[in-house]
Amino acid sequence: MITMGADDDDAIVSAKSYKTVTKVAGPLIFVRVDEPVAYGEFVEITLPDGEIRKGKVLETLEDRNVILVFEGTSGIDTKDTAVRYTGDVIKLPAGDGLLGRVFNGLGTPRDGGPKIIPDDYLEINGETMNPSRRIKPKDFMQTGISSIDGMTPLVRGQKLPIFSGSGLPHNELAVQIARQAKVLGGNEGEFAVVFGAMGITNDDAAFFTENFEKSGALERSVLFLNLADEPAIERLTTPRMALTAAEFLAFKRGMHVLVILTDMTNYCETLRQVAAAREEVPGRRGYPGYMYTDLATIYERAGAVKDLKGSITLVPILTLPGDDITHPIPDLTGYVTEGQVTISRELHNKGIYPPIDVLKSLSRLGSGGIGRGKTREDHKDIVNQLFSLYAEGMETRNLSSIVGEESLGDYEKKLLEFSRLFEDEFLNQGANENRSIEATLDLCWKLLCVMPESELRRIRPEFIKKYYASARQQPTPALRA
Repeated sequence: MITMGADDDDAIVSAKSYKTVTKVAGPLIFVRVDEPVAYGEFVEITLPDGEIRKGKVLETLEDRNVILVFEGTSGIDTKDTAVRYTGDVIKLPAGDGLLGRVFNGLGTPRDGGPKIIPDDYLEINGETMNPSRRIKPKDFMQTGISSIDGMTPLVRGQKLPIFSGSGLPHNELAVQIARQAKVLGGNEGEFAVVFGAMGITNDDAAFFTENFEKSGALERSVLFLNLADEPAIERLTTPRMALTAAEFLAFKRGMHVLVILTDMTNYCETLRQVAAAREEVPGRRGYPGYMYTDLATIYERAGAVKDLKGSITLVPILTLPGDDITHPIPDLTGYVTEGQVTISRELHNKGIYPPIDVLKSLSRLGSGGIGRGKTREDHKDIVNQLFSLYAEGMETRNLSSIVGEESLGDYEKKLLEFSRLFEDEFLNQGANENRSIEATLDLCWKLLCVMPESELRRIRPEFIKKYYASARQQPTPALRA
């Protein structure tokens, strides 16, 4: 039984050993063997000075194989290095003790606590989810953030990435979602968060752990943190460790689990590094041609299954290189996932938090999780109306920058006022402000009161009659401004 996070003496089982390393390239070693070995098999690498490192078989041929060394290949030579094949794969010791703990990217405790007493040992590559048994995501998950809950709703079992950029507050947003997210309908006590971070700085790691601890969210969370100064190869294992823990909590313990992975760009960069060391023919921009398949093995582990109580909802975070949304990483991610939440540099520069550009954001499954009996009966109509008015307002804003606001008509001026209030009052909220879905929808109606009732063409008359008049009686953002 090969388990990450266990003591080495417990984890390594003696098997056949070789001293036939033929080549060292980057994080890889090439070993000549006289019998086949399994793909993904766990290996123990003993250096000439007695140091022991861990690795796994990345490619296997009839007489040789390629091994990925987690701690790096510095000090490994082709003469005296011994490679021991254990006959097993990497597994995560999973038990109820996972909650409230912080691990590194290989599943070893980094919080000073004891090792996990496992109820089970789970392969980190997971089990394939039968497509015929998947349940279509349809239950609303509240994040407490109006721009997500109101405009791009997240539903249980969905894969909804966040597209960000260097220097933008995606870490703050990730922590806020992890801290505030919950499942409505009386299932709050069955909710857990699994947080996986790859290639982060020590300051970021401290930021994540301190926020989880201070808010009390750590009690219902599991953290897997890989630091920038730790082996880059560990980043390939981190998301799989996190998702294996999530599968245990969801499908063995019946919990609704939210998995947040940041930053998938660091993961893909490591994938490119390994592909280059293997001298593979590069694909777009040097990334391996199989990157789509590799990402799918991560993203497709989210979902819900018939006859099983739990679910896994996945929110991967990507920093777009050069803010380029056509880059292979966000491009391929978009093929596998169900929409995106886009963080805007322009809104960030205006001082708006969270700076989410709702016009460039989309939740393809969101409409199935809102409405009567889920959020509120008027939610779908409100989303349609707000999108329409804000899009018109942005066009009018561009026009006014050319012709001047004094040249605009009364309706166009109303659109400008609405757009300003939409950004200042709706999109903008405090990092510790947790808005319920009811508060978000009520705020939407207050914003809509800025516009004449006759212009609310995307909302059914019965909803206007029920909510518009009462909203006008309350202090509106326009009056406060």
